[in-house]
Amino acid sequence: MPQPARRSFASIALLATLFSMAAGCGGASDPAATSAGSEREDAAVLLARSTLIMDTHVDVPYRLDEKWADISQRTDDGHFDYPRAKAGGLDAPFMSIYVPASYQTEGGAKDYADSLIDMVEGFVEKWPDKYAIARSPAQVQEIYGRGLIALPMGMENGAPVEGDLANLQHFFDRGVRYITLTHSENNAICDSSYADEKLHQGLSPFGRAVVAEMNRLGIMIDISHVSDDTFWQVIELTEAPLIASHSSARKFTPDFERNMNDEMIKALAENGGVIGINFGSAFLTAAAREYSSNMWSTVGAWVEEAGVEWNSPEGQALRSKFYSENPPVQTTLGDVVDHINHVVSLVGVDHVGFGSDYDGVSSLPLGLEDVSKYPDLIRALQDEGYSDEDIVKMCSGNFMRVWEAVERIAAEG
Repeated sequence: MPQPARRSFASIALLATLFSMAAGCGGASDPAATSAGSEREDAAVLLARSTLIMDTHVDVPYRLDEKWADISQRTDDGHFDYPRAKAGGLDAPFMSIYVPASYQTEGGAKDYADSLIDMVEGFVEKWPDKYAIARSPAQVQEIYGRGLIALPMGMENGAPVEGDLANLQHFFDRGVRYITLTHSENNAICDSSYADEKLHQGLSPFGRAVVAEMNRLGIMIDISHVSDDTFWQVIELTEAPLIASHSSARKFTPDFERNMNDEMIKALAENGGVIGINFGSAFLTAAAREYSSNMWSTVGAWVEEAGVEWNSPEGQALRSKFYSENPPVQTTLGDVVDHINHVVSLVGVDHVGFGSDYDGVSSLPLGLEDVSKYPDLIRALQDEGYSDEDIVKMCSGNFMRVWEAVERIAAEG
């Protein structure tokens, strides 16, 4: 149930607590007919529907560019659409403007990013009774108060900047409010966690200028995907809090540089930032990570040998062949909770959010299969002993605090 515009997070937390207390008392129906399990379920659903839930990374635009679907209705595939988002209480999914690294060498990165932004704007034009673009925390709350789903945007990969700082202003004007500095390969800004050989040993000189300009404009800096050296250099340079829009804890995947180690998580918290826990199976356990790495290397070799593109029908058939011969390693909602618990044990609840990577990963945990499942995550967190106030912070309060700080620092600069 949407709250009035600009309601404070403290009042949302209080209201959610009252709702959960009412659910725990059995409501107006016969108390004897309500089991402890259904009370807990009702409390989780009520909290999901009475507080603003933000997901800091959802890859809907790229998914629909590959295969169009009407996300105003229940879709046959993918992880996001309007009915499932409403069922899960998801109010503000950051639309990822994902630009593959291939555009860095082939050209056209800026144009491709603009085309995906056009697509997100098209959602609002097609379905104004369901979606609205959000360019600030205040707009997120105002849209939430109207009962619509807010669509803020983050750009995944800084390649569309194309070596020109003026393009940062261009994307800010178009509504982009965070930029993931790189993706799967080194780019002109910095090195990638995935690159075997690092080009810049962190940030390039241009990348240092990008950090300063993003601070000036009020664009959040996303350190997901960057190399460790890049992370530490950005932490040293930035005047504003950072985000990891869709990363998890390296403790559980020791050889996976894409996740954050404990010292990085502590530094991010000292900087005032937030890590949005990634739900993708490969981010959660060492076994799932090993399976994913094996899939990429094996299918990659098959694709190269066959002379086909990865995303072509032939490439997809080769992936299907791999999956049929190698059943995926299953993860669970509990694995996501393990990552949340670990971050909280290091730095407290004020630095945790949700960055699912829905529509951007091929394998998800049992219990978190799509955007309708946030109440199940909330229930698991309640069962872990987290208060409603803590859960509200994770749902959106922590990230909204960072976004507001980035805005404020830009305005004061």
